[in-house]
Amino acid sequence: MARSTLMPSADELLSGRSEPLDVDYHHLVLDIDMRDTPDGCEEIFLGMGCFWGAERHFWQLPGVVNTAVGYAGGSTPNPTYEEVCSGRTGHTEIVRVVYDPAVLPLAKLLKSFWEAHDPTQGMRQGNDIGTQYRSAVYGDEAQLAVARDTLAVFQSQLDSLSKGPITTELAPKPAFYFAETYHQQYLYKNPLGYCGLKGTGAVCPI
Repeated sequence: MARSTLMPSADELLSGRSEPLDVDYHHLVLDIDMRDTPDGCEEIFLGMGCFWGAERHFWQLPGVVNTAVGYAGGSTPNPTYEEVCSGRTGHTEIVRVVYDPAVLPLAKLLKSFWEAHDPTQGMRQGNDIGTQYRSAVYGDEAQLAVARDTLAVFQSQLDSLSKGPITTELAPKPAFYFAETYHQQYLYKNPLGYCGLKGTGAVCPI
């Protein structure tokens, strides 16, 4: 089911494992434990295709205090990268973004999210094809309300450019599974590594 654009059925799901992967949680760029949410900050999960470039995009934003890449939105517990890429876990590649709303209001964070990728492509981003590359916003109800509002604003801009409808999945926060250490801050470790991020050219007028 590699590169499948169909979510797996129950009998196709991999069983995963009961224990989390062995991960080094030290953030090499922000010098913080990737599991931490400092006082006054909030957590949201954002998917915009391959998580390497997406994580770098977010850690560079003023007001973002922590990031980590991982897997969410599926059913297989504690999956590996290879399992997620098989199309048999239901997960998408996600960035856990921790932000200070006093510095970076959620609407402005989501403006950056919408503009930095193409949220109209369904189960893909560019040449990256598969359920693990779908666009997603996972948050609490207040965060999802802002996501719905900004989605509507951005859709109007896409319509003016004759782009398609937004296919981004908006849902309550599911379990988040940290990806393997080598994926964390990948483009800091490998500055010439692959980054598939590409926006539509539309601007979200927030």
